[in-house]
Amino acid sequence: MNWLHLALCAVIGYFLGSFSSGIVLGERQKVDIRQHGSKNTGATNAIRVMGLRLGLLTFAGDFAKAAIAVLLGRMIGGRDGGLLAGLFAVVGHNWPLFYGFSGGKGIACSTAVLLLNVFPEGLVAVLVAVLAIYFSRYVSLGSLSLLLTAALLLPFTRGFWPYGVWAFLLLLFGAYRHRSNIGRLLNGTESKFTGKKHDNA
Repeated sequence: MNWLHLALCAVIGYFLGSFSSGIVLGERQKVDIRQHGSKNTGATNAIRVMGLRLGLLTFAGDFAKAAIAVLLGRMIGGRDGGLLAGLFAVVGHNWPLFYGFSGGKGIACSTAVLLLNVFPEGLVAVLVAVLAIYFSRYVSLGSLSLLLTAALLLPFTRGFWPYGVWAFLLLLFGAYRHRSNIGRLLNGTESKFTGKKHDNA
């Protein structure tokens, strides 16, 4: 493995991540989800704008593209290739080249790259996120819990480099994309999730 292989993994991850399931499904419904709800392209806004079925399909598509990126990255660059491709799939999802760098918040993609790259810790993070959403009804809180749990666990279970740094970057990207949600959580104005159309952003 060399730097060229790693660069290729990053490029593959970014371009795969730039494909937006939410936008493609929305176009079939003659809806641009970037113009509705929270204006993000991810699964939560897709549920709010297009309903539960298409929202879950959006999540599945975003999960799948990140999983494919990780698997291709591993084939090309081994462990580091998988980590890098997964990280850049999240970057591509959040800031997609094909859609004017206006994307989602990277949680479906982050879930995939955590489960594929660090399964035991990723599973723990997913369970924490599910519990946080179940008890609070705040998807944003669950999303941040997913990333924070991984960032806290991995430096102890797998070491600071590369896993700890990798998990911290996932958390950093997620926290940045959720910055408005964090503000609303802190001041008590965040919308609770019902799984139905037309929730507030």
